[in-house]
Amino acid sequence: MTLTFQLDPAIDPALRDGVLSLWADVSNAGGAVGFVPPVTPDEIRPALLRHLAAMAEGTTRLLVGRDSDDADGEVAATAFFTYNSHPLMTHWVWLYTVMVHPRHQGKGYGLDLMAAAERAARTAGGFEQIEAIRLTCRGGTGVEGFYARAGYKEVGRVPAAIRVAPGDDRDDIIMLLPLT
Repeated sequence: MTLTFQLDPAIDPALRDGVLSLWADVSNAGGAVGFVPPVTPDEIRPALLRHLAAMAEGTTRLLVGRDSDDADGEVAATAFFTYNSHPLMTHWVWLYTVMVHPRHQGKGYGLDLMAAAERAARTAGGFEQIEAIRLTCRGGTGVEGFYARAGYKEVGRVPAAIRVAPGDDRDDIIMLLPLT
């Protein structure tokens, strides 16, 4: 089975709850997506609502991967694109909250998600002037190696910028995928 990707899906309660459930499952499995386990969907909800509000404003776009070819399939992967508001940085976008459900780890779905994000940034309407995708990741997880396999290059690192817990500070790693 492969994932079917959709950019800018209609947000309905089922999709919202699916993304929220995915986010909680990824976080509780140790995924570095803004929270540390244990976390509940209710604790994550404000962060999701901020993403959804930004989508309504037109500053953020959602890419969703589903388990099946059916558009109503379970949410298995997500990534949020965020445009830059600074006038000197509108030629690149941020990629946030890149997630694949833990039950799909090791199936290649993460690289499928990154390839779909790259395709969307290269070809989807509204991305015409985008020359690069930028993301950050939490050090100490090894995920920068995954992003490197997807074509991203480490372009910066802020030591100890992320405090996972008292005495557990991690680097904030900045990665870039040029599209030109």
